[in-house]
Amino acid sequence: MNRRQLGNSDLFVSPIALGCWPIAGMTSLNVTEKESLATIREALELDINFFDTAFCYGANGESEKLIAEAIGKQRDQAILATKCGIHWDNKGKRVVDGRAATLKNECEESLRRLNTDHVDLLYLHAPDPSTSLEDSATALRELQQAGKTRYVGLSNVSVKQLECFSAICPVMVCQLHYNMVQREIEQDRLPWCQKHGVSLAVYWPLMKGLLAGKLPRDHRFAPGDGRAKYPIFQGEQWQKNQDLLDELRPIAQEAGHSLAQTVLNWTIHRPGITSVLCGAKRPDQIRENAGGMGWRLDKNQLQRIDQALKKRGTPESRAAV
Repeated sequence: MNRRQLGNSDLFVSPIALGCWPIAGMTSLNVTEKESLATIREALELDINFFDTAFCYGANGESEKLIAEAIGKQRDQAILATKCGIHWDNKGKRVVDGRAATLKNECEESLRRLNTDHVDLLYLHAPDPSTSLEDSATALRELQQAGKTRYVGLSNVSVKQLECFSAICPVMVCQLHYNMVQREIEQDRLPWCQKHGVSLAVYWPLMKGLLAGKLPRDHRFAPGDGRAKYPIFQGEQWQKNQDLLDELRPIAQEAGHSLAQTVLNWTIHRPGITSVLCGAKRPDQIRENAGGMGWRLDKNQLQRIDQALKKRGTPESRAAV
């Protein structure tokens, strides 16, 4: 398996990573501990070595705990990334807290859950409007200096925030959402990261399953399915996405891969993209995603995809945020 270097670090990761939010079971339906553990182990078998989680992935750290149990003695085969700065209060409300004490406490708790003395990458999950970014950056720099994390990353930030944070604490990786129909980072943050040697690890490459092409035009979301709230799954945007998928299917068939694998292959070969985070809650899902690696779409196929994307048009930049 070809590995890709994270920034200028000594970490080399698989182009496709396992996103470990679904196994937390907070917004995904029909999640089981048995299948979650099997999914993580299957990822290792498939030579996926990059695992992305967070302090808030689960009301009580379920995601991090499952990773620790599944990886066990194979810790040296895994690149572990977690995030601090977001947690759930006792009423189940999402709280963004970037204060130094909070970030350090959450890091320590994450290490306990993951059963390790350090993580390879620790992100600030999101800037806290009530805390100066300089204070958060100082806290993460101190955690790195203390050996709690090898490198530091930022998630869900603007160029201005990247510049502010990196002036205090070196940023190795930036994590943002990106996929065929949500490409706004190409205008600002992606070129900034390329210029400054910062890797991009992107989430939502299949837009929560939309670009896998398994949701028909007449699909009705089940109660509790969190995707129904996003405008990109509604009305005109929904129909435009279905039209796009109809144009992509023959390209995928010609390439000899599933639609999801074709979309992922396009994504991992976009300029500036180091790794894509693919959420999965069952082994068959991560096997499917892994099939997006190890090959390349040809020039003609890429040109036809570009034409289909141009025809689809660009949704509002905040349509699915």
